Amino acid sequence: MRFEDREEARLNKWIRQTHRWLSMAFTAAVVVNVIAIAEKKYTNSLGLLAVVPLALQFFTGLYLFVLPCVTRRRARSSSGTAE
Repeated sequence: MRFEDREEARLNKWIRQTHRWLSMAFTAAVVVNVIAIAEKKYTNSLGLLAVVPLALQFFTGLYLFVLPCVTRRRARSSSGTAE
């Protein structure tokens, strides 16, 4: 395995792990929001608490969504030059 491939695999693993942790943070923030609404202590700043992990999760999710397409395209182009 080439050095670049190992680095890319390490990056992909890191992004997947970050995406998982962000989903847990988002879930916790939603639970906090629901409790605040039930106790009638909701504020707009508390509502934004869930937006931060959700926004970051959008970018990591977009990367993970596009990754298979890029990998397939890269594999196709490298197999075409090897022949």
